[in-house]
Amino acid sequence: MVFAPSDERLVKRALENNKQAWLQLVKRYEGLVFNYALRMSGSRDDALDLMQDVFMSLFRNLAGWRGESSFKNWLMTIAHYRCIEHFRRRKDYAEDYDFEQQTSDSDWHDPEAVYEGQQQTQRLVAAMQKLPLEQRLVVELKFFQHLKLQDISEQLEVPLNTVKSRLYKAVESLQQLVEDL
Repeated sequence: MVFAPSDERLVKRALENNKQAWLQLVKRYEGLVFNYALRMSGSRDDALDLMQDVFMSLFRNLAGWRGESSFKNWLMTIAHYRCIEHFRRRKDYAEDYDFEQQTSDSDWHDPEAVYEGQQQTQRLVAAMQKLPLEQRLVVELKFFQHLKLQDISEQLEVPLNTVKSRLYKAVESLQQLVEDL
């Protein structure tokens, strides 16, 4: 049985200029970062740019990870700030949703179900794009990153009650927006 090296071990080796360790870290988290950026930006091209920006920032700041939180949480905090910077640079939010919905092989037996699933996902992502950035971030962290409300509060550096308020407003808005689409 082969065990994958821990994030801590990969970071240590990457800091010693081990390219393989760095590539393993990137490969381990590129899907997570890309999907986060895609849901936040709503654009495949922007998500690719954001993913590249996140990993460049990670590379430059890798020695700054002190292990106080998990590597994954630290990386996603970097991704979060890169997304915020992206939105500050770009005042107009993307309205279009441009990525291929992936389905499992077992879903292909029912094309109608596949199509309906894709439509629901597109409606949800389109609705998310209409939420204020603060609400979109909370939805992303809660439902897609599966963080607890307290962890979201710490990551966003806002009070727990603010996180709860944003989440409840976002869910209420999403329900209405998805119905309207």
